[in-house]
Amino acid sequence: MNHPSNHPHIPRGTRPDAETPEMIYLVKNVSALRATYQVRLLTLKAAGQGKKLVLKVPRACRFDDSLMDLAKATPGVIQREDLP
Repeated sequence: MNHPSNHPHIPRGTRPDAETPEMIYLVKNVSALRATYQVRLLTLKAAGQGKKLVLKVPRACRFDDSLMDLAKATPGVIQREDLP
């Protein structure tokens, strides 16, 4: 049996729900959202490409402190939109 540490680490990837030349969209139907690996990775991708990450969430969704901190660390990158 091979032990996982014998294999090189392969970074996980994540895909947005949609992408345009200016925006990366992530849709989450949740009551609270935190800076998950997916959100952090897409934020870095958006910032690196000069795009905005649009988080489409229900109006009542609360952003966790970790997500608020990420938004402050990447000014102008994360944008919130309410789901219809």
